[in-house]
Amino acid sequence: QVQLVESGGGLVQPGGSLRLSCAASGFTFSSSVMSWYRQAPGKQRELVATITSTGGSTNLADSVKGRFTISRDNGKNTVYLQMNSLKPEDTAVYRCNAVLRTVYGTREYWGQGTQVTVSS
Repeated sequence: QVQLVESGGGLVQPGGSLRLSCAASGFTFSSSVMSWYRQAPGKQRELVATITSTGGSTNLADSVKGRFTISRDNGKNTVYLQMNSLKPEDTAVYRCNAVLRTVYGTREYWGQGTQVTVSS
């Protein structure tokens, strides 16, 4: 059974930090491209960060560059999102996403999400 379970969200003051984790199981994590998305109320879903299967390359949205870092530990089947210098506009539900390309086609998996609220 495929599972992506996010954790680490919560309420933080502006300027604070949080580290989100996404624990994966039930598929070949080490072969998957992993991403973090977020969606704020009334807004479209936004791609925040992506990391390749080996962790050798990452990509960040312009809105979070210099503040967020994505990383992964293939030994622990976990991807992380380190969020620093948080702003109120970072408030959203954050979900992790896995894309796995196989000889049978592309599989995509989603976690349930974790709420991040940045407020004083």
